[in-house]
Amino acid sequence: MKLRLGAVLVSGALVLLTACGTDDNSGLPGAVDFSVENLRCAPSGTLLASGSSAQANAMEVWVNTYQANCEDSQINYKATGSGAGVQEFLQGTTAFAGSDSQLTESEVEESRRVCRDGGRAVHLPMVAGPIAVAYQLPGVDDLVLDAETLARIFDSDIRRWNDPAIAELNPDARLPDIPITPFHRSDGSGTTDNFTSYLNASAPEAWPYEPDKSWRGRGGQSADGSSGLVGMVQQNPGAISYFELSYAHQNDLDTVRLDTGADEPVEATVENSSNAVAQADVTGEDGDLALELDYATRETGVYPIVLVTYEIVCDRGNDPATLDLVKAFLTYTAGEDGQRALGEIDYAPISDDIIQQVRQRIDAMD
Repeated sequence: MKLRLGAVLVSGALVLLTACGTDDNSGLPGAVDFSVENLRCAPSGTLLASGSSAQANAMEVWVNTYQANCEDSQINYKATGSGAGVQEFLQGTTAFAGSDSQLTESEVEESRRVCRDGGRAVHLPMVAGPIAVAYQLPGVDDLVLDAETLARIFDSDIRRWNDPAIAELNPDARLPDIPITPFHRSDGSGTTDNFTSYLNASAPEAWPYEPDKSWRGRGGQSADGSSGLVGMVQQNPGAISYFELSYAHQNDLDTVRLDTGADEPVEATVENSSNAVAQADVTGEDGDLALELDYATRETGVYPIVLVTYEIVCDRGNDPATLDLVKAFLTYTAGEDGQRALGEIDYAPISDDIIQQVRQRIDAMD
């Protein structure tokens, strides 16, 4: 059974993803297969979760698929952004949070008030993918930039598209003499955290700011959510911004190829970002699966501006009213069917060795 998202209601139990303002990004490319064999359904119930807008498209597929096969369950994921999602989880109003950034030590400590029986919040890496740098530049559909040039653009140090630093990286391009308008997220965002992690790791002199969910660069303009940034790039010649690859593809936006120092510039693709995730190390302890990415890699075929979205859950002491449904839903998303669906919508599945550990942690939740 193949249905097109955004066009068909799967069942009477379907809850459409709400996107808190501007992050509704329905209308995924192609037909999505909602049929899954042997999907384990929990007893009927309702599950509330919120957070990362980067995984909104993945969640749309996962929620629709789960509900198509488990009609007595209702799952409502709100793409409020990582910062807001984590806060709602820590307030005990949601069963889990999606976050593109790792929790701080103080947030983990705060989670002990929500997670009962001595539990705490842990990171379950569930979906990954490239952060594309998209632009609107009349007459230029192939653009190469490096970390230093990107940092100077987003810190308002390079202000026009025919700047010598850009021209040197694009000797064959006819760069127009028009202003550059960089756009960044106005809301707390794991996408911003990962994008600025790349800038800081790869061009620390040009981007001296510590990575953060909140924007720290100078100048530029802002918009709310990933799709808010998409709208700004679409509406403004000379604009440049950053958001998940799925948003760029769905809106037919040109994206930058990165000069990382490898043999040739690397494109933002699922395969190239999967290569980056495969190099990540698990740095979490005691069952936590937080990852460390190499943003400054120079390996051929590795796209370094990658984010990993974690589902933030209690390792112990979950609410008994929702525990079975949380485990059933996350078991599906971490399973072969849930991970296989990611590659069809511009996301990268988590590598086999790590996703096996995720499945074990879900099984052990209580």
